[in-house]
Amino acid sequence: MRKQKGFSLIELLIVVAIILIIAAIAIPNLLRARIAANESSAAASIRTIDTAMLSYQTAFPNTGYSATIGALGPGAGNTTCPAAGPAVANACIIDNVLAAGAKSGYNFGATGGTPNAAGANTTFLAVGVPSNLNTTGVKGFCGMEDNVVRFVNPSPGTTVASITLANCQGYTSIGQ
Repeated sequence: MRKQKGFSLIELLIVVAIILIIAAIAIPNLLRARIAANESSAAASIRTIDTAMLSYQTAFPNTGYSATIGALGPGAGNTTCPAAGPAVANACIIDNVLAAGAKSGYNFGATGGTPNAAGANTTFLAVGVPSNLNTTGVKGFCGMEDNVVRFVNPSPGTTVASITLANCQGYTSIGQ
């Protein structure tokens, strides 16, 4: 009799079935971990924008809070601060990726508002929402001049523009 080398078809099918079972258990956990990482990054980004807005107001008191998220960065098309240094339109406080408005599966926006008699913005709103709800994240985040990051479970179709300052005030603080 000849001795057979290798695996039988049944043995190979059993190994494949075991691998598929392990994958079925691991993939949902991997996706949940990815969503959690994106949400953590988004909350940190909102905190960064809030702090940048406060720094911007200190650096440019005649302007108040920045009118856009882009003005907090190095300026349109720049990856580093221009040689001329920071200015109202490019304060160089946050990186160019966050200033562009998209990072780690989230879309971000920040606007200054409520100008005083001198024209300086006295309030601001920073917002981050998942770019693909339930895929890149399940929570939206916002912050304003009190420097408290708040979250909400957004509905499908929620955009950066759909979250207002009044809405943000009513959302739950991350610390609660």
